[in-house]
Amino acid sequence: MPENAPTTPTAPTLNEQEKKGDRIYRFIISALCFAMCTVQIVNVIYPFFISSEFFVIHFMFGMLMCYLVYDYKGKKRYFYSPAKIFDIILALGVAAVAIYILRDIDAFLLRMDLVASPTDIVMGAICTVIVLEGCRRLTGPSLPAIALITILYALFGKYLPGLIGHKGYSFTRIIKTIFSQQGIFGMPIGVSANTVFLFLLFGAFLNVCGADLIFRDLSTALAGRKRGGPAKIAIIASGIFGTISGSSVANVVSTGTFTIPMMKRCGYRPVFAGAVEAVASTGGQIMPPIMGAAAFILAEMTGIGYGTVCVAAAIPAFLYYISVFIMVDVEALKNDLHGMDEKDIPLLIPVLKRSAKLIIPVVVLIVTLVVFNITPMRCALYAMAAVVLCALFDKNDRFSFKHLKNAFCQAAIGSAQIVAACAASGIVIAMLSLTGLGLKFSNFILTLGGSNLVLCLVFSMLVSIILGMGLPTTAAYIITATTIAPSLLKLGLPPLCAHLFLFYFASLSCITPPVAIASYAGAALADANPSKVGWEAVRLGIVAFLIPYSFCLTPGVIMLDFSSFAAGVTGVLSALLTLLAALPIAWLMQGYTYRKVGILWRLLFAVCAVMLIIPDLIIEIPAAVIVLGIYYLHKRDYVKGRSIPA
Repeated sequence: MPENAPTTPTAPTLNEQEKKGDRIYRFIISALCFAMCTVQIVNVIYPFFISSEFFVIHFMFGMLMCYLVYDYKGKKRYFYSPAKIFDIILALGVAAVAIYILRDIDAFLLRMDLVASPTDIVMGAICTVIVLEGCRRLTGPSLPAIALITILYALFGKYLPGLIGHKGYSFTRIIKTIFSQQGIFGMPIGVSANTVFLFLLFGAFLNVCGADLIFRDLSTALAGRKRGGPAKIAIIASGIFGTISGSSVANVVSTGTFTIPMMKRCGYRPVFAGAVEAVASTGGQIMPPIMGAAAFILAEMTGIGYGTVCVAAAIPAFLYYISVFIMVDVEALKNDLHGMDEKDIPLLIPVLKRSAKLIIPVVVLIVTLVVFNITPMRCALYAMAAVVLCALFDKNDRFSFKHLKNAFCQAAIGSAQIVAACAASGIVIAMLSLTGLGLKFSNFILTLGGSNLVLCLVFSMLVSIILGMGLPTTAAYIITATTIAPSLLKLGLPPLCAHLFLFYFASLSCITPPVAIASYAGAALADANPSKVGWEAVRLGIVAFLIPYSFCLTPGVIMLDFSSFAAGVTGVLSALLTLLAALPIAWLMQGYTYRKVGILWRLLFAVCAVMLIIPDLIIEIPAAVIVLGIYYLHKRDYVKGRSIPA
């Protein structure tokens, strides 16, 4: 053929068609992400939708992300394939349900309160199936199984004997309850739409601006030179990152990829390294200002401002992290572990300059939330604006449209799990309310505990941990708050204390064997035995299992009284002395101060720890003197090279 002869255009190959299809598919997902985030932001600035409409729209976007992004195994798939046909059909079902409700939402809500039409029941059944399948994909089989059991209980409970039986409900009544504001479109979805998503978006804004790298460098600069530095880096990095991620497993995977190998190179045992990362990452769910999604639901269920919840949660959270920090310090001391090489540690001042664009927005969030008492939604919006403004002044990584796109996609896709879990939790709440099972369970706890607060707290803890083993923290908290919290309130416990107690143990289930998802994630990265990592994590995080009892038995630990100057000073001093309890607890668990100690010393540490946790200055001050005295004497003799008899 001559060199300049015209060529006949050839048909695109199958591979090229697939690539074009993939691009179109990804574009559709990106467009939906933009639409979801835009609707969320605009509705805060100017509430265009009424609440019921907004909840349905939020549900629609979240479930669309579930089916368009995730496959039946729960893995992300951003490309089109024949296997996606079933997912697309389910996504179309989501859209059909949402459009059906939104076309005349007032009439729909009226029918749900009075008499539902046959079409309502069909659409409600479709919506229920869609929610259960989406939840199975993103959270595992446990929560959908519980939801299905409650539906079957409502349907066939009339055949059960004794107190667990009920009068029975028709299929129509059950679906009508689920497909209403009592169920799928109830409080959990409302909290996700109004508050959780915006904080998720704020976290995404921080992430696309390099939060993971900056927080890693900041924690390395602060703790890298200390003995056992990598473990302390893990605690600081995971604590900071956990406040914006809200997921213990995501936190482990994000920060553990660099902290766990560093800990192992430093000389920490693989089991210990995995446990440190799991415990530190789990603490992010209870660390203000951005705690797990369950914390926002806690504020909604109790009617307490989220800022108040943050302030109350701060002391237990700091005690948790201080205790873990001391534990790893004692472990490093015991094994003579040193810090990192100087060449691997970044200079603090340059890191602080780079981190300003992330620290300033967090400060804006805290100040607007706690000081000015602005609604959480607007606080998140102001914090996002601060991220954009600060990043615009970063000449090395200015905020661009690419950053915005990545943040929107990350938040929208990340919301799918929360939406699915909240919708499924709504089904459980609806069935518990319809059948009265929640009240029966609450009365059962009271009967089992003999109306003794301590026993009821123990049983509540066990139920929370068991539920949390197979459920996301949010779902575990919602179910326990619905079934158990009423029994604790009947015993005179303040609502904030009762709900925080359940929230803490729902979070701690992530590190508690036999099913401890955060510990298992840490074990995988550390190449260690998952069970051993789980039990090591329990040992490291033992303070977290004790503190909830402390603030339930003596609410003054978290509910500081500033009605007078004397009361305020007393409360703050008591809180500081409670934080000091981390020191004897760490010595007790490690059997080491500045050298190995025997059983008598450990008994003394146990007594001091208990005395410091009790918020009574007459008891706390003598214990503090003893602890500080032991610390001074043991450290002095260690420095001088002497030993203390064990």
